[in-house]
Amino acid sequence: MHKMVENQIRISVRDLVEFVLRSGDLDNRRGTVNREAMQEGSRIHRKIQKRMGAGYQAEVGMKMVFPVQNVEILLEGRADGIMVDEEGNVTIDEIKGMYQDVSLFQTPFPVHRAQAVCYAYMYAVKHEMEKMGIQMTYCNIETEEIKRFHEVCSRKQLTDEVSGYIREYAKWAQFMYEHRKARNASIKELQFPYPYREGQRKLVVAVYRSMTQGRNLFIQAPTGIGKTLSTVFPAVKAVGEGWADKIFYLTAKTITRAVAQESFHILRNDGMKLSSVIITAKEKLCVAEQVECNPVACVRAKGHFDRVNAAVYDLIQHEEEATRDVIVSYAEKYQVCPFEMCLDVTYWMDAIICDYNYAFDPNVKLQRFFSEGVTGEYLFLVDEAHNLVERAREMYSARILKEEILEAKRLYRGHERITKKLDRCNRALLALKRECERYRVLPEGEGLGALMLGLESLYGELETFRDKHPGFEPHKEALEFFFLIRDFLNTYDRMDEHYRVYTEVLEDGSFMVKLLCVNPAFQLKECLEKGNSTIFFSATMLPIQYYKELLSGNQEEYAVYVGSPFEQKKRLLCVGCDVSSRYTRRTHREFEKILTYIDVAVSEKKGNYLVFFPSYQYMEQVFCLAEEKERPYDIVKQDTHMTEEMREAFLGHFEESRANSLVGFCVTGGIFSEGIDLRRDRLIGVMVVGTGLPQVCTEREILKEYYDEKEKKGFDFAYRFPGMNKVLQAAGRLIRTMDDRGIILLLDDRFLTREYVEQFPMEWDDYLPVRMDTVGEKIREFWKNQME
Repeated sequence: MHKMVENQIRISVRDLVEFVLRSGDLDNRRGTVNREAMQEGSRIHRKIQKRMGAGYQAEVGMKMVFPVQNVEILLEGRADGIMVDEEGNVTIDEIKGMYQDVSLFQTPFPVHRAQAVCYAYMYAVKHEMEKMGIQMTYCNIETEEIKRFHEVCSRKQLTDEVSGYIREYAKWAQFMYEHRKARNASIKELQFPYPYREGQRKLVVAVYRSMTQGRNLFIQAPTGIGKTLSTVFPAVKAVGEGWADKIFYLTAKTITRAVAQESFHILRNDGMKLSSVIITAKEKLCVAEQVECNPVACVRAKGHFDRVNAAVYDLIQHEEEATRDVIVSYAEKYQVCPFEMCLDVTYWMDAIICDYNYAFDPNVKLQRFFSEGVTGEYLFLVDEAHNLVERAREMYSARILKEEILEAKRLYRGHERITKKLDRCNRALLALKRECERYRVLPEGEGLGALMLGLESLYGELETFRDKHPGFEPHKEALEFFFLIRDFLNTYDRMDEHYRVYTEVLEDGSFMVKLLCVNPAFQLKECLEKGNSTIFFSATMLPIQYYKELLSGNQEEYAVYVGSPFEQKKRLLCVGCDVSSRYTRRTHREFEKILTYIDVAVSEKKGNYLVFFPSYQYMEQVFCLAEEKERPYDIVKQDTHMTEEMREAFLGHFEESRANSLVGFCVTGGIFSEGIDLRRDRLIGVMVVGTGLPQVCTEREILKEYYDEKEKKGFDFAYRFPGMNKVLQAAGRLIRTMDDRGIILLLDDRFLTREYVEQFPMEWDDYLPVRMDTVGEKIREFWKNQME
């Protein structure tokens, strides 16, 4: 690890020219200005480079420092190719793989030419060349047809063009330097804002050391320890001391983003001048009735790129905290798209608080920070990291349904070139369907060749169609289908040994082909290696080996276990040994047992309770049984597809004072099993029915087989570990502060087996086995002790 040079501002060649040259409208009806294939630098690049012979140097890294007043602008990047002919003439080659018909191109795209110009200038200065050739090579992904544009530029011409780009960027670089200087000075004397809780200082030190040593760290720490501030504070200190320049606070939930924002706000109140921005979803920022980003549907889209730089510069000059309201205000002032402006603001802010997908999802990630060849002085704080496993699997997987191809034929009726290619894809899917009874795993994707060729051909035709028919209706459905095909092709390009391909006839009769990423660690690693250090933290990162395997792929990564700061005597943990949620025992008698446990627990102390069930169906069975006679407590029940208002109404019941006790019926792994904070008397008991095992399905069985092949205990990886995490999350709704008291009942005899006891947190070592006829006594004794 090395410290940063305070007055040196790094920018990639690509970012510089895109920033300086962009202008005009925001228009999602057409391909973006930068239309090369998503998997830039991959197959087609390598193929062209290999054809060019011995005199061709591929992927040549370059960098140059441009002094501007008291700032050094470090321009860096990687030229696709450098060609030297027999006479010593040198040409820079900029290669772009395209899905469009390259034969129709009349001139190169300005940003691609500008990239070649920058590399040519850097080469000319280093090697004292008076002239340089630049070549823009466009290659169609499907046909491999190539079109090249070539020109020769004098050293003066190159100097003038690149100097112009640097002049345009200079005021921004100067701002970054002045801000960095003030930021670092403010952080130097910054202290932790509160007295350390038990275990908290250990956590802060471990995070700081990991960051300064360029290591990753896994943290298992309970609710109440102050994980957010304990990771944000050392990250801020590391930035102030030059170990990094940007913090990404990544999370899966809006509520945790708010907690992160509050942590930065607390430090700002103590004099910190580190700036931050929250990325809000496009749908929540859009001021139009419908999200249609084109100059016909939205007045702000017209000329957006002509105004947005002024809007961003104004904001960063005056705001340290770019909240949703701040972004909306400046976007209104300059009449630009607030979402696109928000993304631009991230480049100039020190901390970015956002969803996982802005860093990891190949289709959504912020290209300025995470595109191929780009690295930075980043720190990643991954909150609620247990959620990243399934989210990452989803990000790196893709699927296509035969029925979606048939629906697209209806969309594009009358456009023969597209419908012919859709027919070709449909025939390929039909052939795969004939080989599939229920589901079928295709080893190494065998048999997909015809489908992939058909989809590549279709995608190229869709690209051309979008350019020729920007006003095509129905636009939204067509755009969704376009992205579906694009994502499937890109996922196929990324596939490696950590994928499994399978076909399946679904319950509704539709036919699916899925590219399943079984272990996302190696895809995540590509993103994380672009930064300096990653901190994974959660209250439920057990067993830690499971998360190391799926989030980093390296069992040697450092890990810290922080014990609970809460007194164990304030919490009773009981395990029912005479009840089970096994499928074979889901009978009326078993439902009665569950209800008996609820009745006994609630009868011992009036208050609010949550009961978590393994499924909606199971919950309904117990609920119906409970409704058969009057109970001395009220029941509120989670419904499927609850809106935000319905969710708030459900939680609102726990705020009310009432004559009877309140029991909330919820589903394990659902919206109420994590991310809610019911403190003190708002919740005094949690009961978890069953071990949280995911339902048996094709995907889970494929995961099980994969890990069995790796000798990793497939059942644990596919079922037990994910299930136990849901249990821990649900149980974690209780005891949120030092003043909280309450009971936890685990209602399944499997919790008493070695395989489950080994997954218990250390502070669960005081668990008590109970039966229906003994649990009341234990609960009564616990509440009596709390009164003393």
